[in-house]
Amino acid sequence: MDLTGKTALVTGAAGGIGAAIVQRLRAAGAQVAVADRDVAGIAADAHLPGDLLDASYADTLPHAASDALGGLDIVINNAGVITRGAVTETTDPDWVLSLGVNVEAPFRICRAAIPIMTAAGGGAIVNTASCWGLRPGPNHAVYCMTKAAIASLTQCMGMDHAHQGIRINAVCPNEVNTPMLRSGFEKRGFDPDSAVAELGQTVPLGRIAEPEDIADVVMFLVSDAARYICGALLEVNGGKPVA
Repeated sequence: MDLTGKTALVTGAAGGIGAAIVQRLRAAGAQVAVADRDVAGIAADAHLPGDLLDASYADTLPHAASDALGGLDIVINNAGVITRGAVTETTDPDWVLSLGVNVEAPFRICRAAIPIMTAAGGGAIVNTASCWGLRPGPNHAVYCMTKAAIASLTQCMGMDHAHQGIRINAVCPNEVNTPMLRSGFEKRGFDPDSAVAELGQTVPLGRIAEPEDIADVVMFLVSDAARYICGALLEVNGGKPVA
């Protein structure tokens, strides 16, 4: 896959999936701007640290990436948070964080990026939704709601902006072996290695996804190989349905 000459913005670049996406994009020849609260130590062509809960940061991020890289062909809205529990267990801070990072920030970034891409003749946007947003599972009410929202937004934008040469799709993972997943196990008193191994036994392919499994699908969606895919929600679940 050759992305030489392409420019890309990746949010959540310090996380497991984000780091894998950045590595894949750069290996394919793209210039990459990385966004996260802390981007120190990430190999990239432009570093744009900030808080996605800050509306002004999210609003200006695509322009900052375009200015730093000399254009903006690809946007990967990868940043996300998981809030566990039923609605009755969800606090106001949980709500603000989940809606802000999982829905509002991608909305703001897409709104700012689309005119930049339109002026340049097109581009590709990939949002990170979730299988849990398509078929909600138990005890993750707000998380499922936010991922359903970004999935629906992706489909709407895919239809609305296809005529401008912009393909907008979403990758929908199930469980992924990331620091966020592991820290969640630790908070609940489980050994992460044992918990990941046990979880893998519930997957038809025999393991949960690694970040690279998701990154490779993102790479496909931004490439010319996916030139006729637009407004799609692509599940990457190892054959495991949401229980």
